[in-house]
Amino acid sequence: MPTNRLLALLFVGALPVASVASDIELRPLGVYSSGLFAEGGSEIAAHDPATQRLFVVNGGQHSVDVLDIRNPLLPSLVRTIDMTPYGNAANSVAVHKGLVVAAVENVNRQAPGSAVFFDTNGSHLKTVTVGALPDMVVFSPDGDWVLVANEGEPSDDYLVDPEGSISVIDLRHGIAHLTQSKVRTAGFGAFNAAPPPGVRVFGPNATLAQDMEPEYITVSADSRTAWVTVQEANAIATVDIKHARVTHLRARGTTDHSRPAQGLDASDRDDAIRIQGWPVHGLYLPDAIASYRFLGQTFLVTANEGDTRAYTGFDEEARIGAVALDPDVFPDAATLQQNANLGRLKITNTAGDTDGDGDYDRLFTFGGRSFSIWTTSGHRVFDSGDAVERITAAAFPADFNSDNEENDSFDSRSDDKGPEVEGLAVGTVGGHVYAFVGLERIGGVVVYDVTIPFLPRFVQYVNTRDFQGDPETGTAGDLGPEGVHFIKAQDSPNGRPLLVTANEISGTTRLFEIVKP
Repeated sequence: MPTNRLLALLFVGALPVASVASDIELRPLGVYSSGLFAEGGSEIAAHDPATQRLFVVNGGQHSVDVLDIRNPLLPSLVRTIDMTPYGNAANSVAVHKGLVVAAVENVNRQAPGSAVFFDTNGSHLKTVTVGALPDMVVFSPDGDWVLVANEGEPSDDYLVDPEGSISVIDLRHGIAHLTQSKVRTAGFGAFNAAPPPGVRVFGPNATLAQDMEPEYITVSADSRTAWVTVQEANAIATVDIKHARVTHLRARGTTDHSRPAQGLDASDRDDAIRIQGWPVHGLYLPDAIASYRFLGQTFLVTANEGDTRAYTGFDEEARIGAVALDPDVFPDAATLQQNANLGRLKITNTAGDTDGDGDYDRLFTFGGRSFSIWTTSGHRVFDSGDAVERITAAAFPADFNSDNEENDSFDSRSDDKGPEVEGLAVGTVGGHVYAFVGLERIGGVVVYDVTIPFLPRFVQYVNTRDFQGDPETGTAGDLGPEGVHFIKAQDSPNGRPLLVTANEISGTTRLFEIVKP
């Protein structure tokens, strides 16, 4: 019996029988629309229980929208907070006990950005400088620290490539005492000389520190440790918060799409749903990350979106049909490279020629099309494999792997990350832990009971997109969930747990009630 399965059965045996199985259901409540299509009108949401306000990043208007959700059936706009006095636009927002912080990029995206603090009425309190392109901001559970993932993306010509980093902001003495001296940087320079095995370092003339682009952060329950996805590098960094130091950098590896239950639909030109095994490896390239505890141990949950470096100055993307395959490894190359098979699938051109003879011996595509659960030391204990594609295919066979900007786009994303697992939240309902996984392209949220990390169980797929509507005129419902936010029952305006999705393409912020049917 596999070790993970054996451990899971032992853990199950240690649990009360009543806690082994439960069911919940997401039911749509109200929605607020920014009125913007495909402009990032709703990207990330954070909740303040005391005022029952949502703070929502509106990239299209370079603002943070403040929504009143005291009546979750009718969320309404209270005000907007203009971000332009502090930089260009906010990329993320977080709230803790009446204190709001936004991660604001510089007008020059390669220059240092800012963490900007407000009260819940939108009054500015403090601004401190952080790293280049701050992409995500989070409070520690105790509120003593704010962490910012500074992505440090290169310029489009790749001539300027700032280092990625994590800013650690010390709030232990309160916002009134916050000064620039309270901001420290956890960087990756210590790994430059000896990059850890499997961590992708491949930008032109880049050091490891330059190639690290921190994306998303989760913090331990005791507020001592943070885990940060470094998406393009296919890694997760561990950060000692008090000492502002990256202690570990661990690669995530790949999924083997030739194995059972790990397949994918690889073609947008076969006019069919065809999820099957292919001789391709999927780089996990995780985006969102969350954490929870099980029997005293912390587990990490990642949304394996996949992302690429595709710039004017450097582009790692290639299609299998356009590259040379090693004839010994791929004797059926001509068949595989047909557009209806693997020919259209995007891969990286930075890896796969293992013997250096100019052709590809292995094929690495972008993203796992899955979510995974890991130990903090980097051991994968669960991966959803091809389940997400199969779930969406069963629910919407006529709109499988649709694009998020266009209806009647069946199968159009199969060559490029499929449903694109993007946002992620973890929450506890009725003693069970659930993962709420947002799908950026076809849309909707996949719900799994992950209480036992080794034995997750599919619960529901809900999608509030209208495939008969017109996306541009706002009649197609919610499109492109970017951020997913869980609200506990005790913090909710109606006494029931809620889920919030911030939908980037439709510019809508949707509330769901979580009930036991």
